Amino acid sequence: MADCCNPSGYRHLFNEKEARRSLRKYERRGLDKITKQMFDYVVSRGLQGRSILEVGGGIGAVQVELLKAGAARAVNVELSGGYERVATELLEREGLGDRVDRHLGDFTSMADDLVADDVFMNRVICCYPFMERLLGTALDSSRRFVAASFPRDHLGAKIALAFGNTYCRLRNVDFRGFVHPVDAIIATALSRGFEIAHQSQNLMWKGVVFERGV
Repeated sequence: MADCCNPSGYRHLFNEKEARRSLRKYERRGLDKITKQMFDYVVSRGLQGRSILEVGGGIGAVQVELLKAGAARAVNVELSGGYERVATELLEREGLGDRVDRHLGDFTSMADDLVADDVFMNRVICCYPFMERLLGTALDSSRRFVAASFPRDHLGAKIALAFGNTYCRLRNVDFRGFVHPVDAIIATALSRGFEIAHQSQNLMWKGVVFERGV
């Protein structure tokens, strides 16, 4: 993303080959467990007619599920164009192409024009070095919920991302992953008037749905 990240590194990793792999996984298994739990919570609070903004939604699986569950429209913002062909194919197959707008670019510089009822950021915060900037922009863009998943800040997650970062350095790929402190992520949301509405986690990932306070 602008001012901190080289888009070519994202395009190298998040390309059409990766998009096809993600599609096959989604077709076999549906949403991963942490994402499904956040999805179920948002749906349980009422989704009919609501608008969705997803940052880094990839092939758009979450958007497809939310639209099927009653959301009216969705917007996706992606830094890499590698997902676009597969995402378009999925939307057309599901008959949802006219209900999703997909944008390429830096979300933090586009957000003034992007406001939605609910914002999803699934495994995105770990791809950005400045957590407060990214999450803060997402919080400011949401009228109701921000659902985000990110690595838990324990040694195992840090070792896993360190291996991934080493691979990128050896391949001269300008991309790095980050394990941001969970307490700092939560504090960022609370400082902007949001509350924790839902939490779930597994060995590697934590999912939180933040709700804007009254």
